[in-house]
Amino acid sequence: MTVTYQTKFGSLASYEKGRVEPIADDVKHYAFSNCFEIANKSKPYEKVVFGQNQIYVMETLRAEGSSPWYTCAHDEFALCMDGEVEVHLVQLDAAQKVKDENKNGAVLVQGSPLGKKMGWMKLGRGHQGLLPKNTAYQFRSAKPGVIVLQSCKGELSVEKWIDICQTH
Repeated sequence: MTVTYQTKFGSLASYEKGRVEPIADDVKHYAFSNCFEIANKSKPYEKVVFGQNQIYVMETLRAEGSSPWYTCAHDEFALCMDGEVEVHLVQLDAAQKVKDENKNGAVLVQGSPLGKKMGWMKLGRGHQGLLPKNTAYQFRSAKPGVIVLQSCKGELSVEKWIDICQTH
């Protein structure tokens, strides 16, 4: 007997709510949600945590219009899950870099980014881009889309566990 599996890749326009399959345990012990559902209910570029392992997080962002400029003391990775997103990069001058090399998570760049323009990436569905440390980055999207950001939990990380987790 051959078992056939079908991979379903969602989008903002078409997704199924994530869920925990029935097991001999209470589903409230598990965090399982859906990046498309979260982005559908979020403000543009709100960094909503939907997965966490110690200091490391997966954040969902609704890409729509232009984001503020962000920077980080560590590398981050952006995965475009839906739509098309441009990521503009500027190598920051020393004055705008994160002063504490141990600070976790992204922070807002104060004012316009100062430094050498590094160019930009165009991410389509399934494309991933590296956001190097001490680099300012800005997301731009003409139409609503979804970004999953791998980072460390920081001051801009928003936790909405009660709203995004399965409770029954």
